[in-house]
Amino acid sequence: MRPYHHIPIHECGEPLVAIPLEMFAVESPHPYEKLGAPYGEHSPYFLRQTVVDSLIAAQNHLQLLRPDWRIQIFDAYRPVAVQQFMVDYSFAEAVKTRGLVEVNLSATQRQEIWQEVYKIWAEPSLDENTPPPHSTGAAVDVTLVDENGEIVDMGSPIDEMSERSLPDYYTNSEQPQAQQYHAHRLLLRDVMEKADFKRNPREWWHFSIGDQMWAWLHNQADPSKNFIARYARLI
Repeated sequence: MRPYHHIPIHECGEPLVAIPLEMFAVESPHPYEKLGAPYGEHSPYFLRQTVVDSLIAAQNHLQLLRPDWRIQIFDAYRPVAVQQFMVDYSFAEAVKTRGLVEVNLSATQRQEIWQEVYKIWAEPSLDENTPPPHSTGAAVDVTLVDENGEIVDMGSPIDEMSERSLPDYYTNSEQPQAQQYHAHRLLLRDVMEKADFKRNPREWWHFSIGDQMWAWLHNQADPSKNFIARYARLI
């Protein structure tokens, strides 16, 4: 259980709609599709209508500060089957990175690796009360692209399973390059939050509106609030 899973969900019935990709930077084919993730007939570049509207607002905020920069959409809607695929893929990659062989893992090694995986990846739950954020169509993973069309260096890639993924990892560094990474992360956060997004406390790239995490973060910021989630799992 995540701390936000106690937030109730009252599904509002808002549809998934296509993100107008011409307004943003995007990788094609999609990064997880290249790995073989089973999207089937479902496109990763869909979100709930309000979330798309807010993403456009965030892009407009960015244009005021950096006229030739764009938000790059890394990932958006993710069926639970894709969540399961990526969790399994990340586990296998973590095993490989450690120079281990999965069939030879001890119970302790297996548990330690799964703990690392679930620091980044939500459990691919089919429980209606604990949906993976991306499976609600409310969450989006984003970064920035500069005036030359180059991805802005945030100090770690999206989905990296390390402490560098923490949004404030570089906050207190005195190294000029690290300070630049932090400034880029702040810029991304600021333009997204101006459009009502909330950022995952453990991932600099993950933002959402209307899901359990979003409601929980609002309530954490102001305990007098009583936000609930309006988006449930779709598939």
